[in-house]
Amino acid sequence: MRQEPFETLYAPLWDRLERQLSGFENPAGNQKSPRTASDDPALFPGYYKIVCNHYALARSRHYSPALVMRLHQLVLRGHRQLYRPDRAWLRKTIAFIGSDFPRTLRQHAAVFYLALTIFMIPAAVTGYVTYHDPVMIYRIMDEAQVSRVEYMYDPRNRKPGRDMERTSETNVRMFGFYIFNNISIGFRAFAGGMLLGLGTVFALLFNGLFLGAISGHLSHAPYAMVFWPFVSGHGAFELTAIVISGAAGLLLARALVMPGALTRRGALRKIAPQALKLVMGAAFMLLIAAFIEAFWSPSSFSPQVRLSVAAVNWTLVIAYFIRAGKKHES
Repeated sequence: MRQEPFETLYAPLWDRLERQLSGFENPAGNQKSPRTASDDPALFPGYYKIVCNHYALARSRHYSPALVMRLHQLVLRGHRQLYRPDRAWLRKTIAFIGSDFPRTLRQHAAVFYLALTIFMIPAAVTGYVTYHDPVMIYRIMDEAQVSRVEYMYDPRNRKPGRDMERTSETNVRMFGFYIFNNISIGFRAFAGGMLLGLGTVFALLFNGLFLGAISGHLSHAPYAMVFWPFVSGHGAFELTAIVISGAAGLLLARALVMPGALTRRGALRKIAPQALKLVMGAAFMLLIAAFIEAFWSPSSFSPQVRLSVAAVNWTLVIAYFIRAGKKHES
C-alpha cells in the first residue's frame, strides 16, 4: 500500500490514540473535552498494539520521515502510559493508614473498649498477684516456662529478649520470627470471632493472663531494668493491635449472635468489610511492633532513653486514633 491511502485509512485511529494519550498525560486539562465511545480508555491497549504494527510497516516500507516520526512518538508515549508504575496502591495505602483505619476504629469504639476490658482485667489481676506473691507465677506457668522468660531478661544475657535457642539469631531473622508470632496472635484473636466470639474472648483472656503474669513476675530485680525497657518500646503497637484484632473478631461474633433483621450470613457480609479494615490495620501495627522489637528493643541505649521512646510511642498511637482522619468525618 502506498503512503497516501495508508494515512487516509488509519489517520483517524492515530488521532484517537493521540487524544487518549493527551488525556492520560494531562487529566485536568482534558476533563471538559468532548468524549465519544471510541475514546473509552479500555480501548487503549488495542489501539496501541495496532499503531505499533503501523509503525513497523511504515519503517519497512520506507514511508516519509515525518510519518515514521509521528508513529514513533505515538508508540513511545503509549509505551510510557501502558507500562508506567501503578501508584494507585500507594495512594490507597496512605489513605487507609491516614484516615480509613482510625475512623473505622472510632466508629466501633464500644467494641474496642469491650475487647480492651477483656484483655486488661486478667492482665491487671495476674500482674498484681504475681508481683506481690512470686510463687503465684508457677500456678500459671510451669517451671520451664518461667526459667525461659527469666533467662530472656536476665542482665547476664547478652541478647536480651531471646531465649537460649535464639541467642545466635541475627536481628533480621528475629524480625521474621516476630512478624510470624505477632500476626499469629492477632489472627487467632480475629478468627475466633467466627466461633460465636468464644475464640476471640479466649485469645484476649489468655494473652492478658500470661502477659500480666510475666510482667508482674519480672518487675522485680534483677529482671525489671532489662524487661521494661525492652518490651515498652514495641508494646504501644503490639498490645494495641492485639486488642484491635480482638475487636474485629467481636464484630464478627456480634453479626452471628445478634444479626437483627438480617440473616446471619447477611449480617456477616455487612460487617465483614469493617472488621477486615480493623484487622488489616492491626496487621500493619504488628509489623511495626516486630521491627521495633527486632532492631530497637535490644539496642544498647540506656533504659531511660528507651523508656522515653516508649512514652513517645504511646502518645503517638493514642493521638493517632483520636485525631487521624477527623477532617473526613461528617
